[in-house]
Amino acid sequence: MQTISVPYHLDEYVSGFDAPVSPDRTITAELPDGDVWTRMASLYRPVADTVAANARRGERSLVMSSDCTTSLAVVAGLQRAGQTPSVVWFDAHGDVQTLETSTSGYLGGIPLRLIAGYRTELIAAAIGLTPVAEDAIVLVDARDLDPPERTYLERSRIQHIAIDELATDVLPSAPIYLHIDLDVINPEYLPDQLFPAAGGPTEEAVAQAVSRVVDVGRVAAVGLGCTWHHGNGAAARVQAVVDAAIRAPA
Repeated sequence: MQTISVPYHLDEYVSGFDAPVSPDRTITAELPDGDVWTRMASLYRPVADTVAANARRGERSLVMSSDCTTSLAVVAGLQRAGQTPSVVWFDAHGDVQTLETSTSGYLGGIPLRLIAGYRTELIAAAIGLTPVAEDAIVLVDARDLDPPERTYLERSRIQHIAIDELATDVLPSAPIYLHIDLDVINPEYLPDQLFPAAGGPTEEAVAQAVSRVVDVGRVAAVGLGCTWHHGNGAAARVQAVVDAAIRAPA
Protein backbone atom coordinates (compact mmCIF):
# COMPACT_ATOMS: atom_id res chain seq x y z
CA MET A 1 0.00 0.00 0.00
CA GLN A 2 1.32 3.43 -0.94
CA THR A 3 0.61 6.12 1.66
CA ILE A 4 -0.13 9.54 0.18
CA SER A 5 -0.42 12.84 2.00
CA VAL A 6 -2.49 15.65 0.48
CA PRO A 7 -1.98 18.43 3.05
CA TYR A 8 -4.94 20.61 2.13
CA HIS A 9 -8.29 21.64 3.49
CA LEU A 10 -10.34 22.22 0.35
CA ASP A 11 -8.06 24.50 -1.71
CA GLU A 12 -6.01 25.78 1.24
CA TYR A 13 -2.59 24.33 2.06
CA VAL A 14 -2.30 23.08 5.67
CA SER A 15 1.07 23.88 7.18
CA GLY A 16 2.14 21.29 9.72
CA PHE A 17 -0.34 18.69 8.45
CA ASP A 18 -0.56 16.03 11.15
CA ALA A 19 -0.77 12.73 9.27
CA PRO A 20 -1.34 9.50 11.22
CA VAL A 21 0.98 7.54 8.88
CA SER A 22 4.32 8.63 7.48
CA PRO A 23 3.62 9.23 3.78
CA ASP A 24 5.49 7.60 0.94
CA ARG A 25 4.49 10.56 -1.18
CA THR A 26 3.18 14.07 -0.56
CA ILE A 27 1.15 15.71 -3.31
CA THR A 28 1.05 19.49 -3.59
CA ALA A 29 0.24 21.75 -6.51
CA GLU A 30 0.57 25.33 -7.65
CA LEU A 31 -3.11 26.15 -7.63
CA PRO A 32 -4.31 28.60 -10.26
CA ASP A 33 -6.31 31.74 -9.72
CA GLY A 34 -10.01 31.09 -10.05
CA ASP A 35 -12.88 29.69 -8.07
CA VAL A 36 -12.51 26.98 -5.46
CA TRP A 37 -13.68 24.24 -7.85
CA THR A 38 -11.02 25.10 -10.42
CA ARG A 39 -8.36 25.15 -7.72
CA MET A 40 -9.42 21.83 -6.19
CA ALA A 41 -9.59 20.19 -9.62
CA SER A 42 -5.97 21.21 -10.23
CA LEU A 43 -5.00 19.50 -6.99
CA TYR A 44 -7.16 16.42 -7.45
CA ARG A 45 -6.00 15.51 -10.95
CA PRO A 46 -2.50 14.46 -9.79
CA VAL A 47 -4.05 12.65 -6.83
CA ALA A 48 -6.31 10.71 -9.17
CA ASP A 49 -3.34 9.97 -11.46
CA THR A 50 -1.37 8.54 -8.55
CA VAL A 51 -4.24 6.39 -7.30
CA ALA A 52 -4.87 5.12 -10.83
CA ALA A 53 -1.21 4.20 -11.36
CA ASN A 54 -1.19 2.27 -8.08
CA ALA A 55 -4.42 0.48 -8.91
CA ARG A 56 -3.18 -0.59 -12.33
CA ARG A 57 -0.26 -2.41 -10.75
CA GLY A 58 -2.48 -3.97 -8.09
CA GLU A 59 -1.36 -1.68 -5.26
CA ARG A 60 -3.78 0.01 -2.88
CA SER A 61 -3.54 3.69 -1.99
CA LEU A 62 -4.03 5.29 1.42
CA VAL A 63 -4.82 8.97 0.87
CA MET A 64 -4.75 11.35 3.84
CA SER A 65 -6.03 14.92 3.76
CA SER A 66 -7.59 17.48 6.08
CA ASP A 67 -11.09 17.15 4.61
CA CYS A 68 -13.31 14.63 2.83
CA THR A 69 -13.45 16.25 -0.59
CA THR A 70 -10.17 14.60 -1.62
CA SER A 71 -12.24 11.41 -1.80
CA LEU A 72 -13.46 12.66 -5.19
CA ALA A 73 -9.94 12.23 -6.55
CA VAL A 74 -9.53 8.77 -5.06
CA VAL A 75 -12.74 7.48 -6.61
CA ALA A 76 -11.84 9.10 -9.93
CA GLY A 77 -8.44 7.42 -9.79
CA LEU A 78 -9.94 3.98 -9.28
CA GLN A 79 -12.29 4.62 -12.19
CA ARG A 80 -9.36 5.68 -14.40
CA ALA A 81 -7.80 2.29 -13.65
CA GLY A 82 -10.89 0.56 -15.04
CA GLN A 83 -12.64 -0.21 -11.77
CA THR A 84 -16.26 0.47 -10.86
CA PRO A 85 -15.85 1.22 -7.18
CA SER A 86 -18.46 1.22 -4.48
CA VAL A 87 -18.12 3.41 -1.39
CA VAL A 88 -18.20 2.63 2.33
CA TRP A 89 -18.15 5.98 4.12
CA PHE A 90 -17.50 6.35 7.87
CA ASP A 91 -18.33 9.82 9.14
CA ALA A 92 -20.00 11.64 12.01
CA HIS A 93 -21.73 13.72 9.34
CA GLY A 94 -23.67 12.83 6.24
CA ASP A 95 -21.69 14.89 3.73
CA VAL A 96 -24.76 14.82 1.48
CA GLN A 97 -25.68 18.50 1.59
CA THR A 98 -26.00 20.54 -1.60
CA LEU A 99 -25.13 24.14 -2.36
CA GLU A 100 -28.86 24.80 -2.49
CA THR A 101 -29.64 23.25 0.93
CA SER A 102 -26.55 24.06 2.98
CA THR A 103 -27.02 26.98 5.35
CA SER A 104 -23.26 27.34 5.87
CA GLY A 105 -22.14 26.82 2.29
CA TYR A 106 -19.26 24.68 3.56
CA LEU A 107 -18.02 22.55 0.67
CA GLY A 108 -16.72 19.86 3.02
CA GLY A 109 -20.35 18.99 3.72
CA ILE A 110 -21.17 17.82 0.18
CA PRO A 111 -18.51 15.35 -1.11
CA LEU A 112 -20.55 12.17 -0.79
CA ARG A 113 -23.42 13.87 -2.62
CA LEU A 114 -20.96 14.86 -5.37
CA ILE A 115 -19.75 11.26 -5.62
CA ALA A 116 -23.37 10.17 -6.02
CA GLY A 117 -23.81 12.46 -9.04
CA TYR A 118 -24.87 15.86 -7.73
CA ARG A 119 -24.02 18.67 -10.17
CA THR A 120 -21.23 16.99 -12.08
CA GLU A 121 -20.32 20.28 -13.74
CA LEU A 122 -18.89 21.60 -10.45
CA ILE A 123 -15.81 19.36 -10.35
CA ALA A 124 -16.60 15.77 -11.34
CA ALA A 125 -16.35 16.46 -15.07
CA ALA A 126 -13.05 18.29 -14.62
CA ILE A 127 -11.37 15.34 -12.88
CA GLY A 128 -13.09 12.54 -14.80
CA LEU A 129 -15.28 11.33 -11.95
CA THR A 130 -18.26 9.20 -12.96
CA PRO A 131 -21.13 9.13 -10.44
CA VAL A 132 -21.30 6.12 -8.15
CA ALA A 133 -24.76 4.56 -7.98
CA GLU A 134 -26.56 5.28 -4.73
CA ASP A 135 -27.15 1.60 -4.08
CA ALA A 136 -23.37 1.07 -4.18
CA ILE A 137 -22.85 3.46 -1.25
CA VAL A 138 -22.96 2.58 2.45
CA LEU A 139 -22.94 5.49 4.91
CA VAL A 140 -21.85 4.45 8.40
CA ASP A 141 -22.83 6.37 11.55
CA ALA A 142 -23.58 9.90 10.22
CA ARG A 143 -25.19 10.75 13.54
CA ASP A 144 -25.15 14.49 12.89
CA LEU A 145 -27.47 15.22 9.97
CA ASP A 146 -29.16 18.41 8.88
CA PRO A 147 -32.86 18.12 7.95
CA PRO A 148 -32.21 18.26 4.17
CA GLU A 149 -29.70 15.43 4.54
CA ARG A 150 -32.20 13.31 6.44
CA THR A 151 -34.79 13.90 3.73
CA TYR A 152 -32.34 12.97 0.99
CA LEU A 153 -31.19 9.80 2.73
CA GLU A 154 -34.76 8.69 3.39
CA ARG A 155 -35.53 8.98 -0.32
CA SER A 156 -32.24 7.74 -1.75
CA ARG A 157 -30.92 4.21 -2.19
CA ILE A 158 -27.86 4.89 -0.05
CA GLN A 159 -27.68 2.48 2.88
CA HIS A 160 -27.40 4.52 6.08
CA ILE A 161 -26.51 2.27 8.99
CA ALA A 162 -25.22 2.47 12.55
CA ILE A 163 -21.71 1.26 13.12
CA ASP A 164 -22.86 -1.85 15.00
CA GLU A 165 -25.09 -2.77 12.04
CA LEU A 166 -22.16 -2.97 9.65
CA ALA A 167 -21.87 -6.60 8.57
CA THR A 168 -20.42 -8.26 5.50
CA ASP A 169 -23.86 -8.93 4.03
CA VAL A 170 -24.58 -5.18 3.67
CA LEU A 171 -21.33 -4.41 1.86
CA PRO A 172 -21.36 -3.85 -1.90
CA SER A 173 -20.00 -6.64 -4.07
CA ALA A 174 -17.86 -4.25 -6.15
CA PRO A 175 -14.35 -3.05 -5.24
CA ILE A 176 -14.62 -0.74 -2.23
CA TYR A 177 -13.34 2.75 -1.65
CA LEU A 178 -13.16 2.83 2.15
CA HIS A 179 -13.45 6.38 3.44
CA ILE A 180 -12.95 7.17 7.11
CA ASP A 181 -13.52 10.67 8.36
CA LEU A 182 -11.87 10.26 11.73
CA ASP A 183 -14.40 12.56 13.36
CA VAL A 184 -16.64 9.50 13.36
CA ILE A 185 -14.89 8.77 16.67
CA ASN A 186 -16.61 10.19 19.73
CA PRO A 187 -14.94 13.54 20.53
CA GLU A 188 -14.54 12.45 24.14
CA TYR A 189 -11.95 9.98 22.83
CA LEU A 190 -10.62 12.19 20.01
CA PRO A 191 -10.51 15.87 20.99
CA ASP A 192 -9.42 18.75 18.77
CA GLN A 193 -11.83 17.88 15.96
CA LEU A 194 -12.79 20.65 13.53
CA PHE A 195 -16.48 19.73 13.61
CA PRO A 196 -17.13 17.55 16.67
CA ALA A 197 -20.44 15.71 16.88
CA ALA A 198 -21.53 14.62 20.33
CA GLY A 199 -21.77 10.93 21.06
CA GLY A 200 -20.61 8.29 18.64
CA PRO A 201 -18.42 5.20 18.85
CA THR A 202 -15.09 4.69 20.54
CA GLU A 203 -11.91 4.32 18.52
CA GLU A 204 -11.95 0.59 19.18
CA ALA A 205 -15.52 0.22 17.89
CA VAL A 206 -14.57 2.05 14.70
CA ALA A 207 -11.47 -0.11 14.30
CA GLN A 208 -13.53 -3.29 14.64
CA ALA A 209 -16.04 -2.09 12.05
CA VAL A 210 -13.26 -1.07 9.65
CA SER A 211 -11.73 -4.53 10.09
CA ARG A 212 -15.00 -6.12 9.01
CA VAL A 213 -14.84 -4.13 5.77
CA VAL A 214 -11.18 -4.91 5.14
CA ASP A 215 -11.69 -8.62 5.75
CA VAL A 216 -14.00 -9.03 2.77
CA GLY A 217 -10.89 -8.53 0.64
CA ARG A 218 -12.34 -5.95 -1.77
CA VAL A 219 -10.92 -2.68 -0.45
CA ALA A 220 -9.25 -1.00 -3.43
CA ALA A 221 -8.25 2.27 -1.74
CA VAL A 222 -8.58 3.98 1.63
CA GLY A 223 -9.14 7.64 2.41
CA LEU A 224 -8.54 9.22 5.82
CA GLY A 225 -10.16 12.54 6.64
CA CYS A 226 -7.82 14.02 9.23
CA THR A 227 -10.39 16.57 10.28
CA TRP A 228 -8.74 18.01 13.35
CA HIS A 229 -6.72 21.01 14.47
CA HIS A 230 -3.22 20.05 13.40
CA GLY A 231 -0.26 20.11 15.73
CA ASN A 232 -2.13 19.02 18.86
CA GLY A 233 -1.38 15.30 18.67
CA ALA A 234 -4.71 14.02 17.38
CA ALA A 235 -3.01 11.76 14.80
CA ALA A 236 -1.41 9.70 17.55
CA ARG A 237 -4.84 8.87 19.01
CA VAL A 238 -6.25 7.04 15.98
CA GLN A 239 -3.66 4.31 15.54
CA ALA A 240 -6.07 1.42 16.07
CA VAL A 241 -8.34 2.65 13.27
CA VAL A 242 -5.43 3.28 10.92
CA ASP A 243 -3.92 -0.14 11.63
CA ALA A 244 -7.27 -1.76 10.88
CA ALA A 245 -7.61 0.14 7.59
CA ILE A 246 -4.15 -0.61 6.20
CA ARG A 247 -3.65 -4.22 7.21
CA ALA A 248 -4.10 -7.14 4.84
CA PRO A 249 -7.43 -9.02 4.97
CA ALA A 250 -7.58 -11.83 7.52
